[in-house]
Amino acid sequence: MAQIEALEERISYSFRNRSLIETALTHSSFANEVKQHTKYNERLEFLGDAVLSVIVSDYLFHKFHLPEGELTKLRASLVCEKTLALFAGRIGLGQFLRLGRGEEMTGGRERPSICSDAFEALIAAVYLDGGMDAARGFVLPFVTGMLEEHATPFKDYKTLLQEIIQQNPEEKLQYVLAEESGPDHDKHFVVQVHLNSNVIGEGEGRSKKQAEQQAARKALELMGE
Repeated sequence: MAQIEALEERISYSFRNRSLIETALTHSSFANEVKQHTKYNERLEFLGDAVLSVIVSDYLFHKFHLPEGELTKLRASLVCEKTLALFAGRIGLGQFLRLGRGEEMTGGRERPSICSDAFEALIAAVYLDGGMDAARGFVLPFVTGMLEEHATPFKDYKTLLQEIIQQNPEEKLQYVLAEESGPDHDKHFVVQVHLNSNVIGEGEGRSKKQAEQQAARKALELMGE
């Protein structure tokens, strides 16, 4: 029980249903040895993976005005085994796990696959115990910290272009909607970016913001950036 309280302190969350966190910390190797219908964390891992994806997707969607493909790549980099194992390491999750003797002897507490799975199970446990807001409060500090520490290769092209143009105060940058088509549920936009009176890039997308990003990207390519 003291171990669970120590972990709760590290993650700044207190469980009302302690059985959830106990299950999240239990590896199948431990359950197989103990028998007695001991629950282990694979089902929670399944749910945690989905909850994590929703939280990260929602955050990236509102934080970065990027095309779908780049948002998908960025999300993938944040929810992969390597990253989740790193998150687990930051709270020392491995030391709290209940492992079978075999896993214990072969370094299971440090194994990325075990630690990343347990981290997803812990997300699910928080979600089931406290709801989506609690899960979001647990997950986002890890995500934002990772984004701050590691410069993302996925660029906000509009910001980059604006920074370049601002070096010459007399230059004026403007995004102009050139075309809009399709029904409400499947819109298609074409946007041109103008430097003074010259078109320096054109982009397409399912939203104006996406089309503007692509127009800015084309402009940066034209400028050799």
